[in-house]
Amino acid sequence: MKKTLLAAALLAGFAGVAQAETSVTLYGIIDTGLGYNKISGGPDAMNGSRFGMINGVQNGSRWGLRGSEDLGDGLRAVFTLESGFDSGNGKSAQGGRLFGRQATVGLASDSWGQLDFGRQTNIASKYFGSIDPFGAGFGQANIGVSMSAANTQRYDNMVMYQTPSFSGFQFGVGYSFNADDNNTAQTGWRTADNTRAITTGLRYVNGPLNIALSYDQLNASNKLATEFTDATPRMYAIGASYDFEVVKLALAYARTTDGWFAGQGVNHGTGSLSIGTNIFADGFKANSYMVGLSAPIGGASKLFGSWQMVDPSNDRINGAETMNVFSLGYTYDLSKRTNLYAYGSYAKNYAFVDDIKSTAVGVGIRHRF
Repeated sequence: MKKTLLAAALLAGFAGVAQAETSVTLYGIIDTGLGYNKISGGPDAMNGSRFGMINGVQNGSRWGLRGSEDLGDGLRAVFTLESGFDSGNGKSAQGGRLFGRQATVGLASDSWGQLDFGRQTNIASKYFGSIDPFGAGFGQANIGVSMSAANTQRYDNMVMYQTPSFSGFQFGVGYSFNADDNNTAQTGWRTADNTRAITTGLRYVNGPLNIALSYDQLNASNKLATEFTDATPRMYAIGASYDFEVVKLALAYARTTDGWFAGQGVNHGTGSLSIGTNIFADGFKANSYMVGLSAPIGGASKLFGSWQMVDPSNDRINGAETMNVFSLGYTYDLSKRTNLYAYGSYAKNYAFVDDIKSTAVGVGIRHRF
């Protein structure tokens, strides 16, 4: 009897140790509100306005599981499964993928960094989100409208390595063997029959200063026509922000050639007005600029805004018109997990199309759990 009790106590102790060394966290965001959108200056079928529910404006609505297991000697097994959804109707986002926002497993160490395998965002999106006053959110207000590789670009089948922070410096690099499994026109059994992606970058974060450099490239699938495979889209970007406490200043510049990475769609009656995602356009060139400001108001509020401009040098994508985007946003914290927001954004020559104007205004609530 005593041996049985002792064995039970030992098993309970081991179970407690195992539980302490392994953790799984359920988390998420629900972001919903009301918004007004108007498009003018285009064909009659495109022009119009809409008022109704909006979803995932400040941050995409999501739920996820994040886990870690201690393997000893400072090494951990880690995983993240993150599912996006439309909080207005409950449907899955990211093309209906179950874990479309992220699905990775890997190894991590405080001394040598982290290695992840699976669907995940690229380096530019990771590094420039903290520089953008809109945090890479708020639809056409976010930095990805002008710098498409920073538009929360996600790649399937990616291997990514990120170093730990060394005196504020961090480096990351990733390679995708097939950037978009859902695109059957760019997917095949052979390696070269898939669109592949390279992403890399370096950042320095120390106190109020944040500086980021990134490079992204797409290698076209051989299944595409020659006019597309001759193009190799590339984006080089540099950005920085400095927090003066009373105001935070952000600046960024990007050079994009031979195509476009992640497009930002503006919905209208006949579909979505967008530059497009993973676009191959031999000879296309564009310079992109962003200037942003943000300022705390009291202890719970923040006001922020930005101006973006994209200057294309030819009409290989939609047109050759210079696009300007002016945006203003405001947040008010009700608690550490819940806040209200309001924003407005106006774009001229949207998607490089002459005289297309897009206006977006919205208010909403975001809750994190």
